[in-house]
Amino acid sequence: MTQSATHRAIDAVWRIESARLIAGLTRIVRDVSVAEDLAQDALVAALEQWPAAGIPDNPGAWLMLTAKRRGIDALRRRVTLERKQELIGRETAILQQLDQPDLAAQVDDVQDDLLRLVFMTCHPVLSREARVALTLRLLGGLSTPEIARAFLVSEGTIAQRIVRAKRTLAEAHVPFEVPGRDELADRLSAVLEVIYLVFNEGYAATAGEHWIRSALCEDALRLGRILAALMAREPEVHGLLALMELQASRLRARVGRHGEPALLADQDRGRWDHLLVQRGLAGLQRAEQLSGVLGPYTLQAAIAACHARARSVEATDWPRIVALYDGLAALTGSPVVELNRAVAVTMAFGPQAGLELVDALADEPALRGYHLLPSVRGDLLVRLGRTAEAREEFVHAADLCDNDPARELLLSRAVACGADQV
Repeated sequence: MTQSATHRAIDAVWRIESARLIAGLTRIVRDVSVAEDLAQDALVAALEQWPAAGIPDNPGAWLMLTAKRRGIDALRRRVTLERKQELIGRETAILQQLDQPDLAAQVDDVQDDLLRLVFMTCHPVLSREARVALTLRLLGGLSTPEIARAFLVSEGTIAQRIVRAKRTLAEAHVPFEVPGRDELADRLSAVLEVIYLVFNEGYAATAGEHWIRSALCEDALRLGRILAALMAREPEVHGLLALMELQASRLRARVGRHGEPALLADQDRGRWDHLLVQRGLAGLQRAEQLSGVLGPYTLQAAIAACHARARSVEATDWPRIVALYDGLAALTGSPVVELNRAVAVTMAFGPQAGLELVDALADEPALRGYHLLPSVRGDLLVRLGRTAEAREEFVHAADLCDNDPARELLLSRAVACGADQV
């Protein structure tokens, strides 16, 4: 194997093993920052040794053993240098755990450690931005430059978020544990939100030159699958994974031949990934079986399933989608959900009915500056033949939009309404 091929293989191994490695080390050293440093030391050792020696049969175990040895060396140096009785007592216990002879933890231990790490990186003591960055770093295995490129911010900004997040966790003495039943629902909600935020930024990028970022969707799907395996009895976990898989099934069709956005009505459904569709439908069924009352992610997955089952926009069960949005709106009270419901009402009952709902949202503070509000209104006005008004809405939407391909699409729609200049 060439050196470049080995490095690619090491990168793949790291993406798979890093979360388990950091989780296992965090359980032992009780400090996520120290655990990540040890894991990074093991990665450096792999980059130095594997090109010559070859990739070991069990790379995860090799990385864990190497990280433990680095931890033993570092702790012994600290104990020798400082010679404080209380430090010796505390860190000797850690040394004993690090020095265990097993090459890999038991499967149950690994699963427990991963679950604890998920809840730690998504702890409410952190800001939403910090949760996303830390989760992608520790559970997604992404580097700081990769996260920075994905969210179009500087590497320094991401690095500061990660450093501050780890410091905050340490200063707040956040325990490395799964929350108790009394707080599990709220904490799980934060975890699911982070994963879905990552997916949505990949599915419809808020800014930049690309309409979608498939790699972010893949990272979110990987995190969702880890969580679904760890929390197999939680319906909303399966609901979120089903939603992401059903939406991800459309990714190839969301971009045209020249990289331009392709909206749902214009997509070639033959390009949808039918394996992901089947996985998503199976996950939705699992979520529905686990819960009598559907949560927000399962309701959204049910809406996505209506699209996945339909052969065309016209053949879609729009009245059922409206009913599902009714339930979702009642559950969330979200103006964005109400806007999406208005689109479904348009498809089921006509553009005038949809326009009345959209106009009722005009003064909603949460939608101020949201480019999809004038975009949807422009589409409804086109359907009603009010093209001059529609043109103004599309231009306004383009002014609010930070994503280059989406802005170009909106301006082209304005031109199609008869504008000489936009």
